[in-house]
Amino acid sequence: MRRFSISLLAVFFTFLHTAAQNIDSTIARYATDFAQERMYLQYDKSTYVPGETVWFKAYLMEGIYPAEVSKTLYTDWTDDKGNLLAHLLSPMQSATTNGQFEIPADYSGKYIHVKAYTKWMLNFDSTFLYEKDILVLSRNTLGTGAKYVIQPPTLTFFPEGGDAIEGVNNKIAFKVNDQWGRPIKIRGVIKNNAGKTIDSLRVLHDGMGYFFLLPQQGETFTAKWRDNLGTEYTTTLPAAKSSGVSLQVVTSGNKRNFSVNTPLDMAASLGTVTIIGTLNQHEAFKVTKDMSKGVAQGAIPVQDLPSGILTITVFDSKWNPLAERITYINNDEYRFTAEMNVQRWGLNKRAKNEIEISVPDSIPANFAVSVTDADIDADSSNNIISHLLLTGDLKGQVYNPWYYFSANTETVNKHLDLVMLTHGWRRFVWADVVAGKMPKINFPKDTAYLSLSGKVYGATPSQLRDKASVILVITQKEKDGNKISFVPVEPNGTFNDPSAILFDTAHIYYQLSKSIKNASLKFMEDKLPPMARKITASGYYNNQSGDTTGFGYHFRLSDEMVNLMKQFEGKVLDNVTIKTKTKTPIQILDEKYASGMFSGGDGYQFDLINDPFAVSAFNIFTYLQGKVPGLTVNTNTGALSWRGGSPALLLDEMNVQPDLITSLSVNDIAYVKVFRPPFMGVSGGGSGAIAIYTRKGSDAKPEPGKGLSSNSVSGYTTIRQFYSPNYASFSPANEKKDLRTTLYWNPQVITSGLKNKVVVSFFNNDVTKRFRVIIEGMAKDGRLAHVEQIME
Repeated sequence: MRRFSISLLAVFFTFLHTAAQNIDSTIARYATDFAQERMYLQYDKSTYVPGETVWFKAYLMEGIYPAEVSKTLYTDWTDDKGNLLAHLLSPMQSATTNGQFEIPADYSGKYIHVKAYTKWMLNFDSTFLYEKDILVLSRNTLGTGAKYVIQPPTLTFFPEGGDAIEGVNNKIAFKVNDQWGRPIKIRGVIKNNAGKTIDSLRVLHDGMGYFFLLPQQGETFTAKWRDNLGTEYTTTLPAAKSSGVSLQVVTSGNKRNFSVNTPLDMAASLGTVTIIGTLNQHEAFKVTKDMSKGVAQGAIPVQDLPSGILTITVFDSKWNPLAERITYINNDEYRFTAEMNVQRWGLNKRAKNEIEISVPDSIPANFAVSVTDADIDADSSNNIISHLLLTGDLKGQVYNPWYYFSANTETVNKHLDLVMLTHGWRRFVWADVVAGKMPKINFPKDTAYLSLSGKVYGATPSQLRDKASVILVITQKEKDGNKISFVPVEPNGTFNDPSAILFDTAHIYYQLSKSIKNASLKFMEDKLPPMARKITASGYYNNQSGDTTGFGYHFRLSDEMVNLMKQFEGKVLDNVTIKTKTKTPIQILDEKYASGMFSGGDGYQFDLINDPFAVSAFNIFTYLQGKVPGLTVNTNTGALSWRGGSPALLLDEMNVQPDLITSLSVNDIAYVKVFRPPFMGVSGGGSGAIAIYTRKGSDAKPEPGKGLSSNSVSGYTTIRQFYSPNYASFSPANEKKDLRTTLYWNPQVITSGLKNKVVVSFFNNDVTKRFRVIIEGMAKDGRLAHVEQIME
């Protein structure tokens, strides 16, 4: 029996030793293999009107560095009922990207919700995805049209460390908010179940405060309080537990003093506790403390840690987490200096302005610059620093987060500690960490840009092993022309053309190898669809400034500007007489389709769009038979012979094999040119060339016909350029009234070690008297910059 007991003890201590090693190694793997990304979106302004464009720039971080591995940003835009308005895809370069979203002209809601994420972020807690409600100004939302059912405020209690413990002194924090997450002021008292007043409720900052409780066995507590309207409420506090530990953390200069307390009758059985600190999923410290006297204390030096949220967790001897507390480390090392100097002032109507942005030498950085009318409303409560260093790592809404970075003073730090006490943070599931269990990864990182890819369905393994391939004809916008790719198919049926990165929508014609019969293709299966969960835009993720004057002024200017733009776009120029020589249909086709050495010339030309007999041809070779003197065509194989040689064969000016052309429907062909030999515009043109052009733009038929199979495929969202008028030279577009509220937006202002100064210029509108300039950016080493300045 004794041997059996010793064996059990040996197994027990081996487990504890292994668990301790698991925690260290698992945390290290979380930091290296499962580091989580944080997203921030910068906008050209805070609010918009229906019909306006929201211009944005995205920044992505992992720990304290730019997250440069993920290559695709997804943004879902939903209305106030949760209906999807747009699902945008943007390519990321150097951890940044930019784009735009056009608010529907008939939008009647008060907010639009945006959720931004990478594929990698979806593997973890969804509450850490980027979310924001954007206020949309309209006659409805500014007037009496917008009606909401007012909900009572919410008072929530947060015992420090997680639980209140009977028999020890507990710090209890609280937070009170309205239905939109905004803080309110309250007054009240805490009473126990005997009706005795224990303490008062005192709001210390933005709806937050704390008090102390020493609960005895069986004692319960309620809060009796009034809101700012005088309405009375009663809220029950969380019940105190009969066992456990209380964890308290106090900020003291560049240290964090901690105290772990437990009732004396539990101290002996508890033995020792281990306290672990983690920051950005890295282990910052680990210490073991004796709890035999019911209390353990210590000091954590933090001056050498990076700024961010430090999580302090207390474990018992069996590695069960007993208490957890987050505290904020602000060592101010995350900033870099970006200066703005006005080189040229122009506050008059349509005057020119020049701003110089400079950074210290040898700092490569990527900025976005926004210039707006300073008299419209503005939300300066959150920015790139406060989001990436604070709110992006917290659950729930933080009101006016930039305040906590406005100064590194004792008062601000005490207020910031209230945020730590009243917000959740859980990057680790400790049971999994102790067991050495890794997170389940459902979405691998987008380490490459979205290219034209897909999978073959319906083919047998033997067909796919036999050097299978697919021919892809990519047709996009008229100005982009067509592209042909010959792509090998892998044994598992997948294929990918990494050179074909799609923007907007493309029409893909495809043909599989002759050895593959009755198979089909699906494209871009690695692209994420919109998130299934409906996300309503209620205003919860919006810190309203309450600037009714600014809202009204903003709406009047923007609404009139949108109407002017509509009128200008629909304006028809009158009394313009154009005299020119009429072009033949063949000349029009040649100018539209042929380029470079393929254009012009005296070859044979065939207009299939206007030839009513073209549709009767079995294929294009049948059509050409007998139309070109000396050209012999085998209508079955497509073998060509002309003047003793074989002419080159081209589809949309790219060399192809005859079997691709034999399967192409004549209905899909617009124009054919046959060049006499020798033709120097293509390799192999010594015996002439035949150039076949597929229909595009307005020439394309609604039905592709009986030729190649096809599918519509969407890629990245097209990134538009912000329009900024140039009043230094004449343009008809400059004749309309200018009431722009965003005067300048540039999401790609780049500095480097060789060029640490950049000058941007813009012109005033017709009415603005002063400008608000916002400059935000991220350096290559992960440091951040935020500059906000009024020009007046």
